[in-house]
Amino acid sequence: MRFTHETLGQRVVFASGEAPAAVAAEVAALDARRVMLIAAPARAALAERVGADLPVAVRHDEVVMHVPVEVAERARQAAAAGSVDALVCVGGGSTTGLAKAVALTTGLPIVAVPTTYAGSEATNVWGLTEGEVKTTGADARVLPRSIVYDASLMLSLPVETSVASGLNALAHCVDSLWGPRVDPIDQALAGEGIRALALGLPAVAADPTGPEGREQTLYGAYLAAVAFASAGSGMHHKICHVLGGMFDLPHAQTHAVVLPHVLAFNAPSAPDAERRIAQALGSPTAGEGLAALRKVLRAPRALRDHGMPEDGITRAVAPVLAAVPGDNPTPVTEENITALLRAAWEGSEPA
Repeated sequence: MRFTHETLGQRVVFASGEAPAAVAAEVAALDARRVMLIAAPARAALAERVGADLPVAVRHDEVVMHVPVEVAERARQAAAAGSVDALVCVGGGSTTGLAKAVALTTGLPIVAVPTTYAGSEATNVWGLTEGEVKTTGADARVLPRSIVYDASLMLSLPVETSVASGLNALAHCVDSLWGPRVDPIDQALAGEGIRALALGLPAVAADPTGPEGREQTLYGAYLAAVAFASAGSGMHHKICHVLGGMFDLPHAQTHAVVLPHVLAFNAPSAPDAERRIAQALGSPTAGEGLAALRKVLRAPRALRDHGMPEDGITRAVAPVLAAVPGDNPTPVTEENITALLRAAWEGSEPA
């Protein structure tokens, strides 16, 4: 057995119902005196509650999906103008992504308070969009110093959004099983993440205000992100980043739609990963297990339902071919990528 595994260093606090106190403690540990509180307008009231005991110097609410570079620059200017010494972000992946964009150029520490299952808070990956091109990278400066997970903050997240976000987390697990830097530790984390998400998401769908399902899903989403940060971005995420940047598609829904098609594409060439996924889902095969879970959750099915134009299929082929890692389990060609994108756009059954 030969491999190299890097564990990213951050504090992780699970504190259901205790976010304000837990966040205040994390900020105090940083000795921060002037905090920039980042939250989208829809999360303003929640952010006020979470930040009630913080020394907030700047409140910033310009949060845009896929973090356009001009939006990131305005946030950096706001941080500089306010002489802030720490960032607290309350929200989903776009909010965390904006905080990361500020940290990337300033080195300011982040305390992340997730309100979805995006997982960005547990990775050192940043993403910025310019025009139709989304660029991603990894940098130690963007890894939040602390995460505070409070399942009670998720109780108002609509079931439809929860499902899409949770399937995005599941995609982190699946991609981690054949990512470019995958190792046995990543595989173990991803398998447990799939198991937890497969338990938690149906519970959330059945009882959105029940804390147990939310906690299981948060736990699974965290494990998914840790595995993904180590294993690296595989075929699934490369496709979704291309599509999201080109067509401004909603992040979580895009991942939820594309996942079964990538799984069907790679599973025949990755039998060990396929067995792990099937076992975690409690199903004879990975494909059957994911299909059954998606049926229970009434998961998003077609990219055309979320704004992708039909001519986008042809336009996306070349960028996707250029982005997919060379060691993807199944070799990619113009023909099979076109077929995959067509099926995902139509919402047809994975081939």
